[in-house]
Amino acid sequence: MKPSTPDAMASLINDIRGAIPFGLSEAELCSGTCKGCSKKLLEFLDQELSDWSMRLNAGDKPNLGDIHRLAKTARKIYTALEKNNLVQASRAVS
Repeated sequence: MKPSTPDAMASLINDIRGAIPFGLSEAELCSGTCKGCSKKLLEFLDQELSDWSMRLNAGDKPNLGDIHRLAKTARKIYTALEKNNLVQASRAVS
């Protein structure tokens, strides 16, 4: 049986939080070459995840498009972090 969309969104949020290093310091984020501002990307994604967590707690039911958009955004940000050598290719967000 497939999970409900709120359960799927909650699972996606947990997967993203586990795969993306939100706890890096500014010094770690802003060292070396930069292809896209990792700090701003992480802040944006963290805000998106927090917003969805609050919406889920309030009883909001995401649709499949919402889940797809969040997953796509996370994949793009992961790719940018990968280009900046902040994550490894093997832990990509699904």
